[in-house]
Amino acid sequence: MSLPHAILTALLEKPSSGLELTRRFDRSIGYFWSATHQQIYRELSRLEAEGQIRALPSEQPARGQKKSYEVLPAGRAELARWTATAQDPKPLRDPLLLRLRASAVVGTEGIEADLRRHLSLHQRQLAEYEEIEQRDFPPGRDGHQDRLRHLVLRAGIDLETFWTQWLTHALEEFAALPDSGPA
Repeated sequence: MSLPHAILTALLEKPSSGLELTRRFDRSIGYFWSATHQQIYRELSRLEAEGQIRALPSEQPARGQKKSYEVLPAGRAELARWTATAQDPKPLRDPLLLRLRASAVVGTEGIEADLRRHLSLHQRQLAEYEEIEQRDFPPGRDGHQDRLRHLVLRAGIDLETFWTQWLTHALEEFAALPDSGPA
């Protein structure tokens, strides 16, 4: 996924200002695609220059007033093109896994504590996702858009479930190691 496509998606869901987009990225889109305030504003300028979005006319022109943006037909067409384009899965690149592999040859000092820290972080994220699921997707809320949004949230829940299970297993294996020296 790319930032321009995330912004187009968010703006199609609801025309917004850059600040509103930043807040929405912090609360929802940011769970699977993050961006800084500066990156969002830079992309908004680029998308506007390319004719994919436009600033909505302001009711009261004033210097420094926030601009809200909406998607133009060219932006909708680009998002539809991108959505329909096949993409291969990206290989997993996680420094924790590489560090664990390296610990097999240089020793395990510090790794067990970090595995526990990661487990705690993933458990918290899983609890947050499950809370969002309870709040935002009660039984019977099964419109087309809701089902697709819920599917994205389920991916997050399933990934966090995987990580908590894997980290629990890794810590069990770690506890069964004869010592913490290199193999």
